Amino acid sequence: MTWRPDYSAHAAFVAPARASSALWRFLLGLFVAVVAYVALNELYFQTVYALAGTAAASLHGNLLDGATPQAMYLLLFSFGTMAMAVGVTVRVVHRRSAGSLLGVPGRLWPSFCAVSLAMLALGAVLLILPPWDMGGELTPNLPLGRWLLLLPLSLLAVLVQVSAEEIVFRGYVQQQLAARFRSPLIWMVLPSALFALGHYLPAEAGENALMVALWAGVFGILMADLAARSGSLGPAIAVHLWNNVSAILIISLPDDLSGLALYLTPFSMNDAAALRTWLPVDFALMLVSWLAARLAIRR
Repeated sequence: MTWRPDYSAHAAFVAPARASSALWRFLLGLFVAVVAYVALNELYFQTVYALAGTAAASLHGNLLDGATPQAMYLLLFSFGTMAMAVGVTVRVVHRRSAGSLLGVPGRLWPSFCAVSLAMLALGAVLLILPPWDMGGELTPNLPLGRWLLLLPLSLLAVLVQVSAEEIVFRGYVQQQLAARFRSPLIWMVLPSALFALGHYLPAEAGENALMVALWAGVFGILMADLAARSGSLGPAIAVHLWNNVSAILIISLPDDLSGLALYLTPFSMNDAAALRTWLPVDFALMLVSWLAARLAIRR
């Protein structure tokens, strides 16, 4: 007897893509999406620099490492251009609504809320469990009062970022591939491989670049599984959101997107030994989060 995951909801998730599932149309869609994203992203940042005026040069420097709240907001909200590009693509190339990328109507919000509650409960449990540091003393970054004041906008910015990534990889790419191919090895693994490729950053992560990309690839597969089980992007967006809230808003690396963090780790991105020590912990937390999300959407 072979074990098979319950992907019965996946058929409804994929259904809007079936009418335009030709492989040539998907490849054309990818091309259009990339061109539209590059154009919209360029327009976005050129507008930002134009509004910055004489401060454009210093702003550009801040955007490279995301060390200030302003830079982080601009970077995170820029992911909206990615979602817009794919939205245009499905309308023009596939002749379906952009809303269909989110999955079955009526399932997105309930599943997002259920999984968010599970992630918050998991976070509360982890907060009281040792270790209570990360191999050294955490460095305070933003003052607590300012951090709390910025928190609503910060949460919205992270939500935009993770939603855009889920719409592209678990929405558009997964739906179109699943409409054409039945095997999860194609519709689950290929989008996750693309997601991993986007997280391969040897200049920033150094010796750990492959491990970080592998983490992203496994994360993508688990999020694809949640989308297939639930019939919507709600659970994947929720897990992705609270994972990034932890890594961007609560405890961040000091040299990588730290502008909105409450605390900074005692090691940097290029500290290969320290980062490698914590990556297995990140893998374990990812798996526990996935299991908690699965339980939440089964209730």
